[in-house]
Amino acid sequence: MTERPYVLLSVAASIDGYIDDNTNERLLLSNDEDFDRVDDVRADVDAILVGANTIRRDNPRLLVRSDDRRQRRVEAGQTESPIKVTLSTSGDFDAASKFFATGDVDKIVYVPTAAVAKANAAVEGVSDVVDVGAEVDLGLVLDDLARRGVKRLMVEGGGTIHTQFLAAGLADEIHLVVAPFFIGDSRAPRFVSDAAFPQNPANRMQLAEVRQIGDVVLLRYLPGDAANA
Repeated sequence: MTERPYVLLSVAASIDGYIDDNTNERLLLSNDEDFDRVDDVRADVDAILVGANTIRRDNPRLLVRSDDRRQRRVEAGQTESPIKVTLSTSGDFDAASKFFATGDVDKIVYVPTAAVAKANAAVEGVSDVVDVGAEVDLGLVLDDLARRGVKRLMVEGGGTIHTQFLAAGLADEIHLVVAPFFIGDSRAPRFVSDAAFPQNPANRMQLAEVRQIGDVVLLRYLPGDAANA
């Protein structure tokens, strides 16, 4: 069996754990220096995954921004930006969203059997739609990505996706950037929601790095087997 990709979760959150506010405008939690760091991480992975809600809410491009980094990827025989990956239980997509409409890279949609027809109708010709059975199983998703040559996967959210990866014990590394303010609104989306996490007071994660980046702080954690190495 092909080894599953190394999974890196990337998130920026307020001090009280929120990844956005409760308005229709996207909240920028980080700063330009950290956005450049994230771009550097993107340039070093094979695929980037976000949930369908993130596509609908934030309309991200998920492309490497730096000309130099894109050129470096091309010289290494890669596409300018990583493969784009998303998960959906409904298959409700807009092919005009930036996820699908930008970047000359493969796009992959993983949906349960019941949503395949709807997803195909929405993104036929612009994305590969993969049927993962009765429900979306992250293990099956990672196995399929491995067969496609993905060795490093960057997961950029949102909270539901982060919760699923962490609760399933499928995250190898977390890049958590803490912004120096509070949201203070329980209706806003959080980094994770309620779940039974293997990372708990009896199984603490390894703190691998602390780095100040302007007015934010990067905390790099190893939550999986690497934490016990």
